[in-house]
Amino acid sequence: MVFINKNTKVIVQGITGHQGAFHANEMVKFGTNVVAGISPGKAGQNVNGIPVFDSVEETLHLEPNATMISVPAPYVKDAFYEALDAGIKLIYVLTEHVPVHDSLEMISVAKTKGVIVIGPNGPGITVPFDSKIGIMPNHIFRKGNVAVISRSGTLTYEIVKAITDSGMGESTVIGLGGDAIVGLSFTDVLKELKNERRTKAAVLVGEIGGTAEEEAAEYIKSEFHKPVVAYIAGRSAPPGKRMGHAGAIITRGKGTAESKIKALNEAGVEVAAYPQDIPSLLKKKLQ
Repeated sequence: MVFINKNTKVIVQGITGHQGAFHANEMVKFGTNVVAGISPGKAGQNVNGIPVFDSVEETLHLEPNATMISVPAPYVKDAFYEALDAGIKLIYVLTEHVPVHDSLEMISVAKTKGVIVIGPNGPGITVPFDSKIGIMPNHIFRKGNVAVISRSGTLTYEIVKAITDSGMGESTVIGLGGDAIVGLSFTDVLKELKNERRTKAAVLVGEIGGTAEEEAAEYIKSEFHKPVVAYIAGRSAPPGKRMGHAGAIITRGKGTAESKIKALNEAGVEVAAYPQDIPSLLKKKLQ
């Protein structure tokens, strides 16, 4: 199992907000073990049966080991350090527009402590019908052997649904986040999937900007021997124009769709022209 399983005990920081309350409830419906919510000044309340506490420290008797942070961007860093100081080992940041310098600081500190960070500004992580931390729609999943690692939220859902509708299913789905600075990378996740028995193939959903896909291609070429297929969004984007995500910007000829596709092809990864082509490429690779 990669990063989470049915025994993972999850808290939600910002549970009394609209997003926090709605997605905590959806996570519980999916089977996630949500043990508590945090909302300063609202201790003693409950959200859909989930008890609310004033601080992360007050939940430690419940032994949480993962959190979803759903608080406004200016308060993310405080919530992050509160979770880190309490010994939480996996921190998922749902919030978008987190200041870049905050993200840089949080992620570098987390690395020194061996804490996994997912996001900011991504849809989270789902292990079908074991656990979900994040905002992915419950109904699109089917348990299977294909891992999906993605920089895009909505494209993740589209591709997962296409895999499910084709009769296959997913082992793990991770949305890395669309910001320029995020915690987990494609390569980090591939390293975890390398020896994970449930996963037989992987799908990378990339987009223009940065060099994460090229770095993943290098790793696949040398270390990762399971079948991989990919899709790259933003092929028609003009240089220097930000497309959708903060991370989706081409600078000085780096981060183009062409450079990513070339690197992936050289690593033996077939890149789909359209998201709906992913299932047929997978079936071909898995035969």
